[in-house]
Amino acid sequence: MTGQKELAGRVALVAGATRGAGRAMAVELGRAGALVYVTGRTTRERVSEVGRPTETIEQTAELVTAAGGTGIAVPTDHLDPAQVKALTERIDRAQGRLDVLVNSLWGGDRLIEFDTRLWDLDLENGLRMFRLGIDSHIITSHYALPLLIRRPGGLVVEITDGTATFNRRYRENLCFDLTKNAPHRIAFGLAAELKEHGGTAVSLTPGFLRSEEMLDHFGVTEETWRDAVAQEPHFAIAESPALIARGLRALAADPDKARWSGQSLSSGQLAKEYDFTDTDGSRPDGFGYIEDVVFGGKDGSAADYR
Repeated sequence: MTGQKELAGRVALVAGATRGAGRAMAVELGRAGALVYVTGRTTRERVSEVGRPTETIEQTAELVTAAGGTGIAVPTDHLDPAQVKALTERIDRAQGRLDVLVNSLWGGDRLIEFDTRLWDLDLENGLRMFRLGIDSHIITSHYALPLLIRRPGGLVVEITDGTATFNRRYRENLCFDLTKNAPHRIAFGLAAELKEHGGTAVSLTPGFLRSEEMLDHFGVTEETWRDAVAQEPHFAIAESPALIARGLRALAADPDKARWSGQSLSSGQLAKEYDFTDTDGSRPDGFGYIEDVVFGGKDGSAADYR
């Protein structure tokens, strides 16, 4: 894919692109030549309650442009319908089209109380997860989809944590469990609604993601991430945000992407299907490893799944 501009002329919106997978996906779409609107709540002037001043939506837009696309930062709170409506109207006025919508909105990790029964949960935190991980996706699609369906071939990608198969296991917090399963059903439902318009909707998850936040948690960098394996052996299967970003790029450029519509996909699955690798040349199959080794008791190491 290096050097190709297969998405030149396409317009994308990556909602929740301040850092992590969202930022990587926006940059990769730009590398493929797309014009990418990137949104988030942390800017150079204001840091959201889950943001960090070192990662802003303006930086993401600059990275998109530096990669070869056109990045446009629009600070947006996707829980505010008026702001989302204004965002999509701005895209409509300037571009008159939308080809790719990526709902990568979340920010609820700090609210999770794992292994806690519903009656013992902090109810406010649980309901806030629904707002951050479900309501924001619905609000964004409500306003963006009328623009996306103007042309056949539109793509909606619901970013979540865990494949539909993996998420059949209880995620040890009812509100978190519901929040991370909802994108699968949103994609399934939108696939049915978009079909007559030639559109495609999927849910997509990374494997064990080496996000900036996870690297900080272990006190390592992208260059030294393997040092964290001593603390957490399963981190050996970790993947950089580039893997899911390259999966999105391949999916967006695929003229036959409708064959995936309504399905739950993973970065490792797309890496095999479209024959791409992570930044280190490996092809980590995070969920294959988790299913076989972590939960299945199969003998093997992360090296067998890279």
